[in-house]
Amino acid sequence: MFILQVLCFIVWLYILWVCDRAKLKFHKFVIGSVGAFVFMLIWIQKLVTAPLTKFVAYVAGVVGELTGMYDSYYEYSMLFIPKNTAAVSLCVDFECSGVIEMMAFLALLWFFDVYSKKEKIKYSLMGIVFIFGANVIRIFTICFIIYFGGNNWFYFAHSIFGRLIFYVLTVILYFDVFTKAQIKRQKIGSFSYEEEKNE
Repeated sequence: MFILQVLCFIVWLYILWVCDRAKLKFHKFVIGSVGAFVFMLIWIQKLVTAPLTKFVAYVAGVVGELTGMYDSYYEYSMLFIPKNTAAVSLCVDFECSGVIEMMAFLALLWFFDVYSKKEKIKYSLMGIVFIFGANVIRIFTICFIIYFGGNNWFYFAHSIFGRLIFYVLTVILYFDVFTKAQIKRQKIGSFSYEEEKNE
């Protein structure tokens, strides 16, 4: 299976090389981003998921301890929300780690032709930190709702409201990194918004 993965990786690199030689920028962006995301899921995801879930649980747990609303057992990637007669345990798993969102962001950024290599490194680090922070905010919000509303609010907190907050924050990140940069750096004829602004 590993040999097949390596062969697919080589074919992917060759296709990217062909697209680069033919100056097919859009095709290179799509094929490059999708390929990078898939290969990160295959080779990197398993290595980073467990440490990332524990770190998310740890940071979210610090917030929980400061507010007194829940406790963290980050060694097991667990959050414990005490209630009067019952308690809710929240497991920070693969879905809650934010690893998929981080990999998707990095895959798109690395093949986004607007930035230089130094800028891509800078925005990669910023994006990872931002997505991690957004995920911690999401988990805290879920725990906050459950703490005050009880276990009956779990589905709403986790599947609807928590995700809504996370995706709103992610859209803000994507707008700032991709959309705004594309608008600022586009050039139509002799007009460029970025050049005009610098003058």
